[in-house]
Amino acid sequence: MNPDTTAMILVGFQNDYFAQDGVLRGVVEDSASVDSVLANTVAFITAMADSGVTMIATPIVLTADYRAMANPVGILNTMKEAGAFTEGSVGAKTIPEILAFGDRIQYVTGKVGFNAFANTALADVLQDKGITDVLVAGQVTSLCIDSTGRAAYERGYDVTILADCTSSRTTTEHDFFCDVVFPLYGRAKTTADVLSELMESAT
Repeated sequence: MNPDTTAMILVGFQNDYFAQDGVLRGVVEDSASVDSVLANTVAFITAMADSGVTMIATPIVLTADYRAMANPVGILNTMKEAGAFTEGSVGAKTIPEILAFGDRIQYVTGKVGFNAFANTALADVLQDKGITDVLVAGQVTSLCIDSTGRAAYERGYDVTILADCTSSRTTTEHDFFCDVVFPLYGRAKTTADVLSELMESAT
């Protein structure tokens, strides 16, 4: 894995998920894991800040009438009922810990569902940068992370889910996706393992 051809896709690092008073923080059963995901992600970005790794945030921002969700079910309905990620709201804004990296992180807008490639320019950005490997981090393991990872695979990228930079509705669900689902089209690795690979490649 070469840092210069690797992109980290940050999914949902917004206040509604990660702030202490985020309206969707309770979607994750173990709220401590939300804090851990954020801390691990910040540590990884910090470690790779001076490398050639491309870092892209793909926030979900929705209109107040939720017109992008014609028939919301499951967590999408929860989002609508909670008024999550509405355009212009504090909850839709990127969490300060990620904003602190400034223009080191590129923002790709347009995401209105699970898949960060749908309705966005993400595919074009990755192609323009000559990316071959995609790392995925954020919320929620079984939904946006899986959908984005599959979409990346279908577009020909080698996919790695950063297992300690994502969490799910339950620990059991998270572990199942990391152990059983992700290996079907990619792999799930800890940040420590991926950092080791990237640094070894860079030397």
